[in-house]
Amino acid sequence: MKLAVFSHKPCWRSDVSPSGYATDGGFPMQMSALSELFDATVLVVPCIRGAPRPNGTPLVGQNLTVAPLSHPPGVRLRRKMFFPLWTLRNARTLLRESGRSDAVHTPIPGDIGTVGIILAWLFARPLFVRYCNNWSVQRTVAERCWHWFMEKRAGGRNVMLATGGGAEPPSARNPEVRWIFSSSLTMRQLDQCAAVRQPVMNGRHRLITVGRQESGKGTDTVLRSLALLRKKLPGATLDVVGDGTALPELRRLADSLGISGRARFHGAVAHAEVLRLLQRADLFCFPTASEGFPKAVLEALACGLPVVTTRVSVLPQLVGNRCGLLIDEATPFAMAEGIQRCLADGRFYARMSKAAVATARRYSLEKWRDAIGRQLETAWGELRTHGRPR
Repeated sequence: MKLAVFSHKPCWRSDVSPSGYATDGGFPMQMSALSELFDATVLVVPCIRGAPRPNGTPLVGQNLTVAPLSHPPGVRLRRKMFFPLWTLRNARTLLRESGRSDAVHTPIPGDIGTVGIILAWLFARPLFVRYCNNWSVQRTVAERCWHWFMEKRAGGRNVMLATGGGAEPPSARNPEVRWIFSSSLTMRQLDQCAAVRQPVMNGRHRLITVGRQESGKGTDTVLRSLALLRKKLPGATLDVVGDGTALPELRRLADSLGISGRARFHGAVAHAEVLRLLQRADLFCFPTASEGFPKAVLEALACGLPVVTTRVSVLPQLVGNRCGLLIDEATPFAMAEGIQRCLADGRFYARMSKAAVATARRYSLEKWRDAIGRQLETAWGELRTHGRPR
């Protein structure tokens, strides 16, 4: 069986990648794992023109290829306005890959994923949709439409998964919509990262936050909490890892708070460098407003880092009061108080670190692949000519 993946995830040319393309984040690891379930996989994704970027992860997998699309122009409203023209411009590739595939996978939210859904219906292909945002929050018309479609069409040949977790199914309207966790680390990588931390006693605590630097992710709250901790934790520093449209404003905020010397902005870095920075840190700070199943938190737990975060989506189950602290409000004061509590008691810190490593081991990339594979095989039958991977 050949799977076509329609995603808005931008990629770029890479001379060192077997597929000829690379990208960032957890997408390349997940696509590599997913490709092991199928005879062939094609990624239908937008390609950024220009010189290869230095920090990407190669897109590689079991008979995995890339069908590049042009990159949609503009952002937000401008992107929406020009998207119909972009669709016409890329229609040949979109139709060709849909027609050649045996099944379609669309990670959403995303405009290109929505096109993939339409094409799957047009070509009568089995459909696998993975909703990657917070399922419980529907702020826009598009989010309400995606929810309606998934609840309406889940079942039979259509596999609908919501990223997150909980004791109850995501949808009360259709129990065929099911939870799926998210991961970017193999068991081997989890073993390599695992290290139960001991509390830092010299006062030079390294805080870290990782993710796409956009409004609502909470990095501004962490910066303000660092300023509040100026006297109680004078040696504390913060590593901000990840790129995004909010990054320039976050730099200006650090300057205005007088903590620019204590906040390091790393921008986009390779996945291996993200793990290295996590291994050097003492505490992961993540006062997010909305999430699905944040891979950055899982990677922090894998490195033995206690986490201070909010009661959003799956985070109460993932972190709880075992692997860190949950704050009731995403405010600088609450964040500063949580940081202090985690670092004040050495035995408490060590117990959280041990629990973090144990928790992360339950969410390996192999378990993610196999959980999806079982549901797809139930709906579609045999996925590979020679059976499933070991």
